[in-house]
Amino acid sequence: MARIDQTPFEADITDLSHDGRGVARRDGEGGKVTFIAGALPGERVLAKQTSRSRHFDEATTLDVLRASADRVPARCPHFGTCGGCALQHLDEGKQILAKQRVLLDNLERIGHVTPERVLPPLTDAAWGYRRKGRFSVRRVEKKDKTLVGFREQDPRFVADLSECHTVIPEIGSKVSALAALVDGMQARRDIPQIEFIAGDPSGEFSGIALTVRHLAPLSDADQAALVAFGQQHGFAIFLQPGGVDSVHPLWPAEPTLAFKLPQWDIEFVFRPLDFIQVNAGLNGKMIQSALDLLDPQPQDRVLDLFCGLGNFTLPLARRVREVVGVEGEAGLVRRARENAAHNGITNAEFHAADLGKDLSDHTWMREGFDRLLLDPPRSGADFVLTQLKLKQFKRIVYVSCHPGSLARDAGYLVNEKGWKLRAAGVMDMFPHTAHVESIAMFEP
Repeated sequence: MARIDQTPFEADITDLSHDGRGVARRDGEGGKVTFIAGALPGERVLAKQTSRSRHFDEATTLDVLRASADRVPARCPHFGTCGGCALQHLDEGKQILAKQRVLLDNLERIGHVTPERVLPPLTDAAWGYRRKGRFSVRRVEKKDKTLVGFREQDPRFVADLSECHTVIPEIGSKVSALAALVDGMQARRDIPQIEFIAGDPSGEFSGIALTVRHLAPLSDADQAALVAFGQQHGFAIFLQPGGVDSVHPLWPAEPTLAFKLPQWDIEFVFRPLDFIQVNAGLNGKMIQSALDLLDPQPQDRVLDLFCGLGNFTLPLARRVREVVGVEGEAGLVRRARENAAHNGITNAEFHAADLGKDLSDHTWMREGFDRLLLDPPRSGADFVLTQLKLKQFKRIVYVSCHPGSLARDAGYLVNEKGWKLRAAGVMDMFPHTAHVESIAMFEP
């Protein structure tokens, strides 16, 4: 491993990297690229090297010698140590513009495409928005305490959090209480993580669930402590002794988790480890944007790939003749069907299929469609796009959680299949992080 030079150095920051770090060259334009955490474009900083490789170095900011006009005080006392956020020191309005630049740069550099129209960025509340997440848990004997929080910037360590301002307040304000709860349990060394998820409140139930992963059976006393914590705060408590299928409620006996999309008169019922969009307010705006871009007509038959619980499928069903949702996780497909029935929707059907494999044997692939919506994981949708009869679609709307894979797939559609990238834009699903959520619309 290359030796790290611990001597502090000054650097002028010329750019912002895709992960929210400042970019500098140690010895001017011809020098080696250095990524500096906590630095912004236009600044001069005093930094210290943290790692080095053949092609680039990494460093962290020790002092800001000349601040950017876009720098703001970080709201969270843990910023700079906790790895949950990367951009709290950048003005909120400039954060989304930086993400827009990342998207456009990726489209040009990777896909060799340029959208005809850049959509206005979609934003919502910048704080207290995260309704789903996973806290790591670690008992640290040297500190004689149990830590509950996100990973530090160095992912080997768990951040010692007292609060989190990006998580919904009902959870974010209780991180210390969670740590104290686990620290008082006999199984405190056997609990590696606690997942949280929130639906809508219902009566006295907050709509929030905690799922406690445990590597050894919990004693009666530990279970009683968890129940008491749940009762005190109105949280449902689930236990996870093994895989996803082992998750079961501890208290209450049969909690119901659900959230509504009032614009479409839809209620989703879900399980505590199901995928739901992290940002409830932004999710509603994203669905509306996707439907507007897709422009579905009453007689259309629409294909929704990577459909999950039916986040887009069921709102689409309110506007078209028929919609077909396809998802790789069988449990989500079951819940999507149940949610269609729960909402009295009879023109949506769902299929389980691995969209990264050969789909030629699936009957739904041979049926005709008018429009395509897809919301793939970070790896993108390149394999399934090559299998579809693209000429049948009047429009394609692509929702993306990774600008690189969107850019690659856009390049395929435009440069190999002759489609037009009519519009693309960013959505701030994760404010204060470097995560870039985006949406694009294509026409033949």
